Amino acid sequence: MPLRTLAGLLLAMTTSLCLAEVSADAAVLYQQHCASCHGAERTGAMGPVLLPESLSRLKPAQAIEVIKFGRPSTQMPAFGAQLNDAQIQSLVDFIYQAPAVSPQWTLADISASHVQHVDPATLKPTPQFKANLENLFIVVELGDHHATLLDGDTFEAIHRFPTRYALHGGPKYSPDGRFVYFASRDGWISKFDIYNLKTVSEIRVALNTRNLAVSFDGRYAIAANYLPQNLVLLDADTLKPLQIPETGSRVSAVYTAPPRNSFIAAMKDLKEVWEISYQPDIKVRRIPTDDYLDDFFFDQDYTRLIGASRNGEKGQVIDLDTGRKLAELPLGGMPHLGSGISFDYQGKPVLATPHLNQGKVSIIDMQSWQVIKQIETLGPGFFMRSHDASPYAWVDVFFGPNKDAVHVLDKATLTIKETLRPAPGKTAAHVEFTQDGRFALLSIWDDDGAVVVYDSHTLNEIKRIPMRKPSGKYNVYNKTRYQRGTSH
Repeated sequence: MPLRTLAGLLLAMTTSLCLAEVSADAAVLYQQHCASCHGAERTGAMGPVLLPESLSRLKPAQAIEVIKFGRPSTQMPAFGAQLNDAQIQSLVDFIYQAPAVSPQWTLADISASHVQHVDPATLKPTPQFKANLENLFIVVELGDHHATLLDGDTFEAIHRFPTRYALHGGPKYSPDGRFVYFASRDGWISKFDIYNLKTVSEIRVALNTRNLAVSFDGRYAIAANYLPQNLVLLDADTLKPLQIPETGSRVSAVYTAPPRNSFIAAMKDLKEVWEISYQPDIKVRRIPTDDYLDDFFFDQDYTRLIGASRNGEKGQVIDLDTGRKLAELPLGGMPHLGSGISFDYQGKPVLATPHLNQGKVSIIDMQSWQVIKQIETLGPGFFMRSHDASPYAWVDVFFGPNKDAVHVLDKATLTIKETLRPAPGKTAAHVEFTQDGRFALLSIWDDDGAVVVYDSHTLNEIKRIPMRKPSGKYNVYNKTRYQRGTSH
């Protein structure tokens, strides 16, 4: 063997052995300092899951800071005095490394995790406070893992309560607006009784959950999961598991299709759309597609699905009744269809969607399926909202140097009416309207953040409500009526 080749082989073997030694040392450190809160297999316990799938939004450099200095408003302590920089780096490398055997979460695990916090027989059937029940908001505060029940008439907080770590996908209401269901990234589903201001029950359905939906009749809740790759159907009353359809794919999201009495699921790794009917019985229908579709938008009748792959350059329009593709849409720049809205423009319904890696909003005719305009923005956006009673649509600039800007678009002219900067230098995002559309509520995504209330016609600021990194705000009326200006 040539000397150079032998030297290279020895170097590779030495490097491999060193990495194995670091990994072994990190595993020991993990068991000593982390396992009691995050689980021996990194699947979470009191603390969150520490697997690559669950750490996608936390950069390794940020993880180093969290381990070294702790995380305010949580039970995560600082380890900077106990561990040196090399040990902390080895822990970070360890948690971002996939385990040799993928962890499982079985029906038995799900059932065993169920927690009944309150006896349902003790819950009063009427609200224990006075307010317009259809104009309430749930505001998710990510800064310290709480949620606030906000009165949409007075803009005063009614109740603030703790939630699970890292909620994801937006809470969903029961059809009557009494109960709200939360999903955390670590797979916890929580049921909160708004009337009694209490968390009633919880269950852990997975190790990495994307979102959940509640059936139009209020009987079922269903969770879309990355790990394990499945859907979990729950009894919405008890939160007990009913079925676990194995998908063979990560499930990006699941939505309720009210007129169809079904759920529609987006598959990350299959060229299919799944429709799960629940009347009269649970039945799965698999609709083949030409491409991966992991981000969805629906027309108001739920007969047309507009889907796109986050990595693709084209969208597809699918007829849900026949399963046929009706049209292709040129949608480069990663459209965020899940945040798309619809409204009338020149007497025709249009779809408006921001893009995740290009500064534009695409406007699409929902009859001809042609892109009729692309509005240039100051950067990529994430959320878009409107209301039939408002002349404007709002879109944030979530990514990049202009993250503090929010564009207000004139729906009649498809032009930018005004650009607001409610907190210079801080991310401004996610608008939701009051029941009547008179006011628009905007979040300042910062630990020292706020919900800013605007008059939706004059665009004047009405009130600023301090909150801890408020992310989404969800109005009972708009969500339970599936209004076209908000996400479903």
